[in-house]
Amino acid sequence: MTTVRARLRVEGVVQGVGFRPFAHALATRLALGGLVGNDAAGVFVEVEGDPAAVGAFQDALHREAPPLAVIERVTAEPLAPIGERVFRIVASRPGSTRTLVSPDTATCAACLAEVADPGDRRHRHPFASCTHCGPRFTIVTDVPYDRQSTTMAGFEMCDDCRREYTDPADRRYHAQPICCPACGPRLRLLDATGTPVDGDPIAGAAALLDAGAVLAVKGLGGYHVAADAADEHAVATLRSRKHREDKPFAVLVPDLGWARRLCVVDAAAEAVLTGPRRPIVLLPRRADAGVAHAVAPGNASLGLVLPYTPLHTLLAGAVGRPFVLTSGNTSDEPIAYRDDDAATRLAGIVDATLTHDRPIHTRTDDSVVRVFRDREYPIRRSRGYVPHPVPLPVAARRPVLACGAELKNTFCLARDRHAFVSHHIGDLENHETHRSFTEGIAHFRRLFDITPEVVAHDLHPEYLSTKYALALEGVEHVGVQHHHAHVASCLADNGETGPVIGVALDGLGFGTDTTLWGGEFLLADLTDHRRLGHLEPVRMPGGAAAVREPWRMAAAHLAAAFPDGPPGGLDVVGRHADRWDAVTAMARTGLNAPLTSSAGRLFDAVAALLGVRDITTYEGQAAIELEQRADPAHTGSYPVRISDGAPFRVQGADLVRAVVADALAGVPVPAVAARFHRGLAATVVAGCERARAATGETTVALSGGVWQNVLLLATAVAGLEGAGFRVLTHSRVPTNDGGISLGQAAVAAARMR
Repeated sequence: MTTVRARLRVEGVVQGVGFRPFAHALATRLALGGLVGNDAAGVFVEVEGDPAAVGAFQDALHREAPPLAVIERVTAEPLAPIGERVFRIVASRPGSTRTLVSPDTATCAACLAEVADPGDRRHRHPFASCTHCGPRFTIVTDVPYDRQSTTMAGFEMCDDCRREYTDPADRRYHAQPICCPACGPRLRLLDATGTPVDGDPIAGAAALLDAGAVLAVKGLGGYHVAADAADEHAVATLRSRKHREDKPFAVLVPDLGWARRLCVVDAAAEAVLTGPRRPIVLLPRRADAGVAHAVAPGNASLGLVLPYTPLHTLLAGAVGRPFVLTSGNTSDEPIAYRDDDAATRLAGIVDATLTHDRPIHTRTDDSVVRVFRDREYPIRRSRGYVPHPVPLPVAARRPVLACGAELKNTFCLARDRHAFVSHHIGDLENHETHRSFTEGIAHFRRLFDITPEVVAHDLHPEYLSTKYALALEGVEHVGVQHHHAHVASCLADNGETGPVIGVALDGLGFGTDTTLWGGEFLLADLTDHRRLGHLEPVRMPGGAAAVREPWRMAAAHLAAAFPDGPPGGLDVVGRHADRWDAVTAMARTGLNAPLTSSAGRLFDAVAALLGVRDITTYEGQAAIELEQRADPAHTGSYPVRISDGAPFRVQGADLVRAVVADALAGVPVPAVAARFHRGLAATVVAGCERARAATGETTVALSGGVWQNVLLLATAVAGLEGAGFRVLTHSRVPTNDGGISLGQAAVAAARMR
């Protein structure tokens, strides 16, 4: 019989995901001999046998790969047959520090079945996992990815677990987090003083939630705080203790049925909710959703998440209904993840703590997504996604560190085609978050064996991320303008290099003319950009105070739209009569009032004009609530003029005058908000048409925090496509500043050419 032998190289996320036992089982089924093992580049395989069987083996590598495997490339070369008939798993070859680590993944169906089975030895075990699921990134301490390099190192396997761990036919073969009730971490319920509570910790925790208590729960990447989602007093107490006045809380639902009772869940949303990444999904809430008002005050959406660990599954089963599950912190602080730190920082927030003794190595928040056109649209990319790399359109010939932005910070380390965008770090406004930023960079450098030679950063001189970058010595520094980085991020997200017409709409970013940009039409590729047009700049009275107090932006936009003074009868003027003249004077004179072309600040102004929001308690609140108030059923739009010139200028004052006219005429707020959204979307289309006429480009990339607004996004994309444009949007990294680091890395890599 004719035999052939081939050497295969499999690259991607293929270690620690059960790939070797999968290859062993596949080769055995096809009666092939050979071997499989790990090395620095991924998995190497040699197969020998019938030519048809060898071909079937190669085809099945992609088609039947383990759930957590992400195959980027398979290459093959022929070898001389040696008569091998047995297939073996061989020892890893040295130098495996470039392994791609899998993200943390929701518990698989097989493990959940064991947890639910009274006859199984892992019945009700809160830490059941296998090669197809469970913790990865949050427990890895070093490389290579072996048990001694995880936070499971302190738990010695029992004989039963060791048999599974060493059996290639078992789905727990080399599953580093493997454990059982006999040898794994221990769950404990602690009262407010830190004293252990007797009895079943899960049952005790559920009873506390049922009684209206606020409970800390140790999750995969940090501590969460929980309360009964239907208990108005419990949720209000949680909100008060966390000093979180308005920002919505996420809600954990026991199952998909509960999700449908609270929100509208279509097929695409269901796929994301139940998928292995298990993010928080923002969904339209039902009018009769049985949750307390304090869960998401004034918000038409709810953020729902399904259980993603056995611990959450057991707790949700015991509670039997939805409960709030929000980050374990006080407002603006990073999530607590070390036991001692959590005990200190959460002491004034929680009445009890459900915890365990498996350490968390890397603090990782829950991911948050919306669903746009049947695919994920990330808002916060963290647990379940990180550290899976995003492919760069242009390979980085030298290693790159991109330090990201100030708000919603992520960093990115890049080498060759791999861009490792970090977990969500947060706003670099306090020592603890900055420490998380620097420690995270050190961990990624060690994990992926990357020593940066090029460091990319924002142009804003006062960003802590910029200061960190410029303090690094012995590297090449690459400054990347904020909105160019946004557009480059969208290009990299879509695997493209440009040029495109980039529409970058956000809150604020440092422009090349030293003013604050935020409503930009750019001609951009990965190496450079040119400003084609922008929103007409207005003043920000009080600087940063105008971000926290949208009524100030209303005053500034009214001053620009009505040079002789605003028409009478505007409620916003009366609400702030004591300071109105002083703030308007700032806007007219420019004293302590920097210029900005920000679309985000325009949203703020309209929200205040309509009485939606005068003062914000979290970033983007006014714009979010304006979107929530808009009723798409209302027709009409507001026309906007675009002034000639290079760059052209979009007259935002037209929108303001139209909003004022309708508001004074008594048009309902939902109608005015809808017309404003349509007017801005139509303006984006008109600006892109102006840009197309000047450049010949027909592809548009949309990026920046304002594009988190799905109503604006859907309206603009439909309009652009109707005008003959091809439109790029985000699907792998956030459109907000959480995606900036990828854009910076992509620009730095492209400029190396």
